[in-house]
Amino acid sequence: MEKFLQLRQENPVFIYHNYKIDEIGFSYHFSIGEYHFHPSWKWNGSYINDKTDMKLTEAIIFSLGMAELVSYWKCACPPTVLVKCGALDDFQIKWWKKLYFNGLGEFFYRNRIDTDFDSFMEIIPDCTKPPVFFENENERKGALIPVGGGKDSVVTLELLSGMKNDNLCYIINPRGATLNCAHTADYGDDRIIGLSRTIDKELLERNKAGWLNGHTPFSAIVAFSSYLCAVLTGRKYIALSNESSANETYVEGMEVNHQYSKSTEFERDFREYTSRYFLKTPEYFSLLRPWSEWQIAREFVKYPKYFPVFQSCNLGSKTDIWCADCAKCLYVYILLSAFLDDNILTKIFGCNMLDNPKFMEMFDGLVLDGVDKPFECVGTKDEIRLSLEMALKKRGANPPALLRAYAGYREIGGFDIPDLTDFFDNDNFVPTELLPLLKG
Repeated sequence: MEKFLQLRQENPVFIYHNYKIDEIGFSYHFSIGEYHFHPSWKWNGSYINDKTDMKLTEAIIFSLGMAELVSYWKCACPPTVLVKCGALDDFQIKWWKKLYFNGLGEFFYRNRIDTDFDSFMEIIPDCTKPPVFFENENERKGALIPVGGGKDSVVTLELLSGMKNDNLCYIINPRGATLNCAHTADYGDDRIIGLSRTIDKELLERNKAGWLNGHTPFSAIVAFSSYLCAVLTGRKYIALSNESSANETYVEGMEVNHQYSKSTEFERDFREYTSRYFLKTPEYFSLLRPWSEWQIAREFVKYPKYFPVFQSCNLGSKTDIWCADCAKCLYVYILLSAFLDDNILTKIFGCNMLDNPKFMEMFDGLVLDGVDKPFECVGTKDEIRLSLEMALKKRGANPPALLRAYAGYREIGGFDIPDLTDFFDNDNFVPTELLPLLKG
């Protein structure tokens, strides 16, 4: 908290100066005092032409910059944010503050920052009259599908395979797993929209100098950048792969959600923002919102062709491996262990993660009430317990170490094991025409 207060006093103003667009991409200019940041994005193709509505494109790119700026703001948390480009009315100012405040919940918690919605930031724009756009008459078709390389986006690709001819994949910083999943789903390179996002090195220097660091609402960047690409490519839908359990908080008794910008609340807010300030379509929604992670895993194992290529470990993302040493890897291993044998899982992960006692602390955070969940994109404790229950039965009389630990916890405390077979979260925005894909 002391560092937070000191940095705010020494760096009272954050400025969003401008954005620039050219044929290869777009970039931003932010500053905190003498330190300037120029994050940039590059296209993997030609998406702007003489038919492009440039005013709309500029408005979306400006808003993407608003999503970007919090990653730079958080290193010093200046109390005042001056917006020198674009326009923000009162509704938008409150909208952005809500995203930042809730999306930085983990950042505040882990840095022991005690602040409140009113005082943590004041946003002051130069212009308060945003432009107005009208629906164009061009017919939109198909879906833009953000692909992260994990099991969830694989399931979305397969569920929407009947629309494949009109669909496009969207990938930020394409890499082995994301490209391989798209290719395995029979999307060629000409059907993959890729944007390369570069973080300004000055931010890394500020982190090395001891300024603040931590988690930010990255999925808001996915939201605005995918909306931009859907507009430019004429897609009707943006089909995310966020599940119902992304709504769960991570710290008992506190509203701290590592996955806030994947939540239904953010999805609702984003849909309102885009329909109010941009267009009614493309329509942003998560196809998998009605399902639990357990149901997604049950669907994923139907497609073994992806087993050698899917990967969602953050630590191993640069080299496209499962590190098999983090909470995310352990969580995915547990989910899949309900349906797959260990010989298949060890081929995927390189080891039997359920047979290593060193993971007990992470395991307890995933399983036990009263213990905080690991700050990773992991599901609910009910989903994990159901998976462990099934995995225990599947492995018979000689289960591995973590399953033996689970059996002991169950005998002592007794867990209510939910039946998620027909779970369906009705608080979703899946278009009516696509609901049969989830209810079949």
